[in-house]
Amino acid sequence: MSDDQAERNRLRRADEGLEPWRAWGPYLSERAWGTVREDYSEHGSAWDYFPHDQARSRAYRWSEDGLAGICDEKQTFCFGLALWNGVDPILKERIFGLAGPEGNHGEDAKECWWYTDSTPTHSWLSWRYHYPQAEFPYEQLRSVNAERGRDETEYELPDTGIFDDDRYWAVTVDYAKAAPRDVCAVITVTNQGPDPASLHVLPTLWFRNTWAWSGDEPEPVPEILADGARLVGRHHKLGELVLVGDGEPTPLVCDNETNTQRLWGLPGRSDFPKDGINDHLVDGAETVNPELRGTKAALHYRLEVPAGGTATIRVRFAATAPPELTDPTDTVPDLGEGFDQVVAARRSEADGYFAALVGDDLPAERVAVVRSAVAGLMWGKQFYHFNVARWLDGDPSAVPPPEGRRFGRNSHWRHMYNRDIISMPDPWEYPWYAAWDLAFQCVALARVDPTFAKQQLVLLLKEWYQHPNGQLPAYEWAFGDVNPPVHAWAALRVFAIDGGTDHEFLARVMHKLLLNFTWWVNRVDTTGNNLFEGGFLGLDNVGPFDRTAGPPVAGILEQSDGTGWMAMYALNLMEMALLLAEHDPVYEDLASKFFEHFIYIAGAAYTHGLWDDEDAFFYDVLRLTDGTTVPLRVRSMVGLLPLAASTTLTEPTLQRLPELGARMRWLLANAPEHAHVVTDGDLAGAESPKGRLVALVGKELLVQLLSRMLDPREFLSPYGLRSLSAAHREEPFEVELDGHEFRVGYEPGESADGTFGGNSNWRGPVWYPVNYLLIEALRRYGNFFGDDLTVEYPVGSGHKQTLTQVADDLSERLVALLLPDAKGNRPMYGDATDLRNQPGWRELIDFPEFFHGDTGVGLGAMHQTGWTALAANLILEATYRGEA
Repeated sequence: MSDDQAERNRLRRADEGLEPWRAWGPYLSERAWGTVREDYSEHGSAWDYFPHDQARSRAYRWSEDGLAGICDEKQTFCFGLALWNGVDPILKERIFGLAGPEGNHGEDAKECWWYTDSTPTHSWLSWRYHYPQAEFPYEQLRSVNAERGRDETEYELPDTGIFDDDRYWAVTVDYAKAAPRDVCAVITVTNQGPDPASLHVLPTLWFRNTWAWSGDEPEPVPEILADGARLVGRHHKLGELVLVGDGEPTPLVCDNETNTQRLWGLPGRSDFPKDGINDHLVDGAETVNPELRGTKAALHYRLEVPAGGTATIRVRFAATAPPELTDPTDTVPDLGEGFDQVVAARRSEADGYFAALVGDDLPAERVAVVRSAVAGLMWGKQFYHFNVARWLDGDPSAVPPPEGRRFGRNSHWRHMYNRDIISMPDPWEYPWYAAWDLAFQCVALARVDPTFAKQQLVLLLKEWYQHPNGQLPAYEWAFGDVNPPVHAWAALRVFAIDGGTDHEFLARVMHKLLLNFTWWVNRVDTTGNNLFEGGFLGLDNVGPFDRTAGPPVAGILEQSDGTGWMAMYALNLMEMALLLAEHDPVYEDLASKFFEHFIYIAGAAYTHGLWDDEDAFFYDVLRLTDGTTVPLRVRSMVGLLPLAASTTLTEPTLQRLPELGARMRWLLANAPEHAHVVTDGDLAGAESPKGRLVALVGKELLVQLLSRMLDPREFLSPYGLRSLSAAHREEPFEVELDGHEFRVGYEPGESADGTFGGNSNWRGPVWYPVNYLLIEALRRYGNFFGDDLTVEYPVGSGHKQTLTQVADDLSERLVALLLPDAKGNRPMYGDATDLRNQPGWRELIDFPEFFHGDTGVGLGAMHQTGWTALAANLILEATYRGEA
């Protein structure tokens, strides 16, 4: 089989249930400490209850974390890397970062690592880490960031000077699957420094502790036995695992049990607890089991590497027996010629797979972005386990949680039971799923693994995820927060990317989304006027006050983005119904219903004052209890999102579904005030296909709104669309409510205001997801109007372009953030003096959460925030259109 077909064949066999190629993968989190799941405090102080300092000593209840980690789909076993440079106070077993209250912009990882490659089945994986040779500056990073205000930049690891003179280890881990449950791993360490140095490398195998919380029905405790370079793990459900390493490492064994003596001065379940290997290696303590048996074990290598030299360790681990086998076997995974052949074959097959994906003509720099984006999405998968009822009530074998927990965070989500592989926004800063993040991630995932993308969208609609009232879970910090309703949009895009034939998937999604749409209508439109509140809606601090908490005065905040999202949602459900009606005419009624609902939402946006004629912009409106209204004239992404509520009804569709066409004509004839939201194809221009454009923003207002959106003095930046108009730099919005002043000014970088919490900012930076939606909207408008509608772009330039050309340019601006410029520097890494733009670093690609609105510097979570992987879609879509 050719290299370009081998991975596709594995995907096919996995999809058909013939071989479980996805069973083992990079599902081990980068961080499990400081999460809601591990927080059993009275007041929900997750960062303080389980801090980084306890992670090496305390067994996790719900999941595990590690470096370059992989595990099985239920995280029964885990494999990861531990490192020690000989001077650090602790082993490097997990990525370090600042807890939310410690960072001057919230939680923030303080290490340098990258996801460099992955195929969809994880048959080939690659990971890169830069480990300082000097003592890791844990306290310096904490103290300096604590001294900095929110108006200052974050103090990062390179800022400490620890990488000066290249005194660091470049550590690469490559995984190649010989079979679905047989993995070859190559650990390569390069001494980048000018002097010889030594490094301790510990490939580590352990079992997730599920037995300590098993209560009245004790669960059998698994076991790992060590014998030289061979570790044998036995588990009553998983069966037998064998891990073997080359050379003559020293086996070290302890138990994945909490060190209660260190943490609380109490006797524990084991004399050799979780941090036993750490204490033995760093302090020389007798904390590893001399009998070489336990539930956590490592093969200890001490490497002496000359300046500029490289050393390699090969390990292999495989499932060697089913659960019923009780005695170790003589099976030893091959580390000889067969090992090398597997690694070479999987590497070559990965190259072939991506070559087929991107085509022959895509420049190497763009191929690298696509491949890195896919790698980040794959490594961003995580085994996510959370039983909310059990978490609220406590385990039978544990101390009962404080009584207040029963009425606190997530107490209305007792039905939630998560135990799945889920795509995370970022494996360290956001090691928990978020509904609207996941939707964008699935659109990117669909380019390489549509089956997984569809499974993810269906998963959140399962009855043990979706609330009985129809709401989708937002994220573990507050499942009841409201995320934008983009699930239907994502399902449509995934359906199309997958070839547009899986109508069963579309129907499954639509049936559950009908419940969600009803929840929105009943719970987020409190006055029944077809304007929607929503609150948070994922845009954090975009407004003058915290929309999650509601208005600071008595009244209702009617939101332009909430209303725009719901108009888009109605059109998305209409599109679904139209596609399903091709096979089942029953859905035609639903198509008509959602068209009608869209008409009423669109009409309300204008009749109730969200659109401001004078400013040619949509604003949130505060409707007070006395009937007066206060427009919040902040020119932000809130006022641009209504553009996304648009679609085209083709003439063949209207002919095929005559009842829909008849209902449309009746509505427009009997409610002419809504006619502006439907544009007849005859009015679009001679080159336009016949049909109807259905859009919240019609042609005349579209041109007015774009005159602001495409103005460099407002939204248009060199790298896409800002989330807030730069005009607010000199003219901040201010409003007085109940004697208090509220203000919104242009903040192109990290948030300068801690009022809204977190480390994100929607007051100026460029965000990929909303840019992607607006680019897509421009393409719909452009396809409909063709050459007969041009706009000045950029505003002030005197140049006229079609909306399709504008969309192409905006797409290029976004992609340019990640590409090297003429001097080889990536804009997201700042100027040429930044370490990340130096040789040995600039070849490695991050995918930041958002970008500075003026300079394009990457900000927020840096390690493959899932939606920034949409860069791959932009590149591939341009390729398919023949632009690249």
